[in-house]
Amino acid sequence: MTKTRVKRKGRPVNGILLLDKPQGITSNGALQQVKRLFGAQKAGHTGSLDPIATGVLPICFGEATKFSRFLLEADKRYLATFKLGISTATGDSEGEIIETRPVVGRSRKDLEAVLADYIGEIEQIPSMFSAIKQNGQPLYKLARQGIEVERKARKVRIASMRLVEFSEDELVLNIECSKGTYVRSLAEDIGEDLGCGAHVSVLRRLRAGPFDIDASFTLPELIGRKEKADGELDKLLLSARSAVRDWPCSVLSALTASYLMQGQPVQVPNSPQSGWVSLFHEVEDDASFIGVGEILDDGRIAPRRLVAMQKG
Repeated sequence: MTKTRVKRKGRPVNGILLLDKPQGITSNGALQQVKRLFGAQKAGHTGSLDPIATGVLPICFGEATKFSRFLLEADKRYLATFKLGISTATGDSEGEIIETRPVVGRSRKDLEAVLADYIGEIEQIPSMFSAIKQNGQPLYKLARQGIEVERKARKVRIASMRLVEFSEDELVLNIECSKGTYVRSLAEDIGEDLGCGAHVSVLRRLRAGPFDIDASFTLPELIGRKEKADGELDKLLLSARSAVRDWPCSVLSALTASYLMQGQPVQVPNSPQSGWVSLFHEVEDDASFIGVGEILDDGRIAPRRLVAMQKG
């Protein structure tokens, strides 16, 4: 029996939009609003932000969704406010207050000494209110049912944690970290180190991989563009290659590119010795972006994610 291919609703859209996610909605809720605005067939976001959080949320359309995993795995930068003296069930301002403790005033030097212990590779136990799945069920759904399960500690990396400003009961931190870092867990742990408890009261993602908040657009801005004229929204899209624009690149001849597009590893002169590379056909620009590949032990480049069209 021949299967009938289900036709996707919407139009084919390809590229990456940098959304400045508003507070109060989930990342998926923001994604669905943007997808409707563009009338797009296919779209996905690149790593959840909690409802209380705002900031850069790259949304990939069409061919660009092939590269969303690389943005998901990229480092992030946050501006976070930790409220001292109050611990909540969720580790953020949405949770029920479970304990209050007095806060002892400390000097900048004392605070920075505590923060220094978190620089580098550390282990975190994910919050029960995280989106990590246990037996196919997100932890936050179990938590809302009053169920708590054992969670394994996970290694994450804190590249830097700079104290921007502080008062008696608040810390404002600029945090650069690896994927999978839970800022709410940092707040809880640092609060315990300070002997008073803490939770995240404000969280804003300033950077996701190569993308900065300054290049992002709010939902009202997107709506305004759409109302202005057809096609205005598409002008805001970045190319698929922008997801890996910081990677080393290899430029292939027409013949070599044809072999690669058939799934064959190829030898490319002057390529890196190891790791991943972005691939281009004859010249390095958006129009000639082929996809990404990985250097094999023998020096050849194996295709890993390829675009299905010349311009993505």
